[in-house]
Amino acid sequence: MAGGGDWSHSLFGCFDDFGICIIAYFVPCVTFGQNAEAIGEGSCLSCGIAYLVPLLNLFMAVKVRGRIRESKGIEGSTLGDCAAIICCPLCALVQEAQEVKGSPSAQSMSRQ
Repeated sequence: MAGGGDWSHSLFGCFDDFGICIIAYFVPCVTFGQNAEAIGEGSCLSCGIAYLVPLLNLFMAVKVRGRIRESKGIEGSTLGDCAAIICCPLCALVQEAQEVKGSPSAQSMSRQ
């Protein structure tokens, strides 16, 4: 676990990486699938499809965000994850993508 303590980009730092922001805006299921795959929560395709199913998408989003947060040593809670996902779903998705993008520990986060 990395000892980060906080997200490397703020919740409203969507435009820190414009490419991720655009993809997440037009096809959020792809960004979600890539995030899930990066931490070993399943394949990009299966998680991307799950993101399109109401309630399952909320459950999976909270699970993936929690795994990213825990693996990076980011402070927070499941309740905070839910609040971010419900209030600002695209911002939360981009924030997660920025966190796992190019992370040297992204491969080590996946299940062994």
